[in-house]
Amino acid sequence: MQTGPREIRTPFRPIPLEVPEGMKPNEFFNSTENLNDLVNNNGLLRNPEHLLLYRKALGHSTEFDTSIIYNTSEIILDPLGRPVRRTQVPENVKHVWNRMNQIIIDYVMEKYPDPAKHLILAGEASLDATWPLTSPGVPSIRMLHNHFMVFDKEELANSKMADKDNPNLTDGGQHSLFERYMHDVYHRFFATLDMQILTPVRDGSSQLALTGYPCGLPSWEVKGGLESLKEIRFWHEYDMVLKGFIDFYRTFFSQVSSRNAPMLKDTYFPDQVENILLFNNSFLKAAKKVRDRCITDAKYANDLRWKPAFKQLIYRNDAGNLVVTISQNSIGNAITELLGVVVKRYPDAEAYEKKEPALLQKLLELRNRLVDADLGEPIATPYWSA
Repeated sequence: MQTGPREIRTPFRPIPLEVPEGMKPNEFFNSTENLNDLVNNNGLLRNPEHLLLYRKALGHSTEFDTSIIYNTSEIILDPLGRPVRRTQVPENVKHVWNRMNQIIIDYVMEKYPDPAKHLILAGEASLDATWPLTSPGVPSIRMLHNHFMVFDKEELANSKMADKDNPNLTDGGQHSLFERYMHDVYHRFFATLDMQILTPVRDGSSQLALTGYPCGLPSWEVKGGLESLKEIRFWHEYDMVLKGFIDFYRTFFSQVSSRNAPMLKDTYFPDQVENILLFNNSFLKAAKKVRDRCITDAKYANDLRWKPAFKQLIYRNDAGNLVVTISQNSIGNAITELLGVVVKRYPDAEAYEKKEPALLQKLLELRNRLVDADLGEPIATPYWSA
């Protein structure tokens, strides 16, 4: 079997919404009107914490595909004021969110027990204004949401090979600025975080044999597997990975922006930032390289994502173990591409409807488990009852 990223084609039923004249599609699909469509036509469950479980109308997979969105569209009208990563979510909301995550991951592991047959992943990418300020749609920030997906590995294996130069394949071994120029200091920085459940993967077992991804990225095996996801300590460590990434990202781009900039006051790990990053020659040399290019290359500077842009995943490796990884994000890519899966969605209502009954059966079964755990109330739509 040839190893390499795969391009999978996924049908969807066209959404019956018209984009108002004068709006870009990405602006409209981030709007409150579109959020109403998520609730009324695709909503599965919601709770008082404003967390909405919904069917992905424009999905990545027809095997299993759902999301939880922190729907603040009506309680925070300023798009720039909405939480866009877990570190900005109120503690009571995050507590419920973590329980929902744990139950959903447990469900898909139960339904798809064989790692040789199915790829399971859960995670999110940054949704904040990390694009250039002049790009269309920047003010229309979407609400933070998690994805939960399952892919059939036989279908992936039979799919065509993806173009390895696809800019969305922001894998550590190819495109990541951190990995290309700061590999050692990047991994050293993460190694100092106080992990008890997350164990660093050093033997390459985080890579999927089918795609060869992810490669070069810091990865951690979840010691204790599914049982550990029932412990709040795991979710603290999962957040610790994100906080460490944010510290690294913000510190680096502060040095790119201003030579010898002081340490940012609101860092999560100030000792590590001071001792590992701000006194590391490779780290500061890379910042100079980027800064010098920004001064002379207007397009390069405009394309930079100056604010923390990330993808963070929990997925099952070939050995059946749960693994956590995090990567720098590029403009426009999906979290599936971190694992070497490029999804090409195409409108085909007939093809989608053939897959829909089996997909909905699983989503509604999952909904029942969340209701039983007092994590929300079911939603009725034209396609299913409450």
